[in-house]
Amino acid sequence: MTSVVERLQGDGPVFSIEFFPPRDAADEAVLWKSIRELEPLDPAYMSITYGAGGSSRDGTIRSIARVATETTLVPMAHLTAVNHSVAELRNVIGWYAAVGVRNILALRGDPPGDVYGDWVPHPDGLDYAEELVELVRSLGDFCVGVSAFPYGHPRSANLEADTEYLVRKLRAGADFAIAQLFFEPEDFLRLRDRVAATGCEALVIPGVMPLTTLRTLHTSIKLSGAPAPRRLLDKLEPLADDPKAFRAAGIDTVTEMCERLIAEGVPDLHFYTFNRSKATREVVSRLGLVPARA
Repeated sequence: MTSVVERLQGDGPVFSIEFFPPRDAADEAVLWKSIRELEPLDPAYMSITYGAGGSSRDGTIRSIARVATETTLVPMAHLTAVNHSVAELRNVIGWYAAVGVRNILALRGDPPGDVYGDWVPHPDGLDYAEELVELVRSLGDFCVGVSAFPYGHPRSANLEADTEYLVRKLRAGADFAIAQLFFEPEDFLRLRDRVAATGCEALVIPGVMPLTTLRTLHTSIKLSGAPAPRRLLDKLEPLADDPKAFRAAGIDTVTEMCERLIAEGVPDLHFYTFNRSKATREVVSRLGLVPARA
């Protein structure tokens, strides 16, 4: 099984895609339509998220297993420590290995129901993402990723402490980090610089979500954990009643940000797709990241 790191060692930038597991048959049809539409574009890898407390664990395992066996894509499965004992985590990691998945994004995860609530570890579980990284690496030849926060994790006292926690995860055995959403290229580049300043040479990858509707803008703000810059709001909010114009402006904005990131040498743009393909296909095509045969 090809690793994420191997897929990022080419001469130029690539892109990757993220989905969430389906809740029902209708969702599954939408997911697989998007996967099949993006597969010919040869993304470097694709990932499927893992619900809080393992609420979508079975859907993640089923979907990632199907990707591994029925597509040409390189799969990466998410895994969180929320509400799981170490024994349960070992079982899930074993299931991933059994279906041919060797890339895992190791996350501590957020408390179910309230991402800003108090973290309560499972009595037989883990407290920190770095412990999950160590567990995954101890169980086989896995390529492991972790999350990064351009504006700092909500529970971090400051950016200095947040960078320390990120570097600890990377030095615990993670091969790369994927950043949560951000609004300006500089927000990600400063994160990358903070990690590099510690002497850590692990890859840090920007997470990107096309802004196609007012809802996606609000989702971006929520997921980033930071207020959107006034410049962005002034550009997009007046178009709220004109969906076509909003989408065009949002795609332009995200494409311009990606162009700056590519110019700064990022190896991969990781797209949060929300199980839709059209906007991601449009952006990567405009960026010239689509193979000629696609």
